[in-house]
Amino acid sequence: MGARFSVALIAIDVLLLGLPQATAHHAFSAEFDAKMPVTLRGTITKIEMVNPHGWIYIDVKGPDGKVVNWAIETGGPNALARRGIKKGFLPIGQEVIVTGFRAKDMSFTAAGDNVKFPDGRSFSVGGSAGEGFPGAKP
Repeated sequence: MGARFSVALIAIDVLLLGLPQATAHHAFSAEFDAKMPVTLRGTITKIEMVNPHGWIYIDVKGPDGKVVNWAIETGGPNALARRGIKKGFLPIGQEVIVTGFRAKDMSFTAAGDNVKFPDGRSFSVGGSAGEGFPGAKP
C-alpha cells in the first residue's frame, strides 16, 4: 500500500507542476486580432526572454508626438535562440521597425511577427501567431 501511495503522490506532483504553464499560455486568437496588423517604429527600452513568450518593449512616437511604450510578444527563449536571437542581440536603445498584430483590447500590446533593423536586417520573432499563421506577414 505504501508504494502505491508514493506513486500516486508523484503522479499528482507531476500533474500539478505543469499547471502554472498551462494556465499562463494562451492561443493567438484569445488575445490578438489577425485583422489588426500594426507596424511600429521605435526604440527598444527593455527585453524579457522568458517562457512561454518573451517580450520586447519599444518606445513609439505617435502622430501627436506623444511617446507610448509598446509591449511586443515574441516566441520563448529557445524559439528565439533557434532564430539566432540571443541575449544582447537586441540592444537597448536600438531603433527597430516591428510588424505584428494588435491586442483585441486595444492596449499597446502586439503579437510580434517581424523585427527589422535600420540597415535592412530582418528576422522573425514568432510570437503566439507562430510561423505559418495565415496572414502572418502584413
